[in-house]
Amino acid sequence: MTAANAPTAGLPVSLEFFPPKTPEGAEKLRAVRQQLYALRPQFCSVTYGAGGSTQQGTFDTVRAILQEGVDAASHFSCIGATRASVREQLATLKAMGVRRLVALRGDLPSG
Repeated sequence: MTAANAPTAGLPVSLEFFPPKTPEGAEKLRAVRQQLYALRPQFCSVTYGAGGSTQQGTFDTVRAILQEGVDAASHFSCIGATRASVREQLATLKAMGVRRLVALRGDLPSG
């Protein structure tokens, strides 16, 4: 079965991605997204690593999804962050055009 003939029949669909760690991974993820867009997702969410460890990758992936014309929801965690950094990150997401957040308590990085 391919994404183009998957039985979604009126069911709302969303997709969730983990931000890639390498340029090669980013290109592979872009190609996969293009195939999965055949499912006509209402939005795509992008995860956020423990303690914000993948924050830049999350923001980069969200930006790419928005540029591809699909609504994106960024995971967002405040654990270990200052009020000022939370405000700054939210302002960045708003400026990017993000209208959805998946707000999580979050986990501290291990160690």
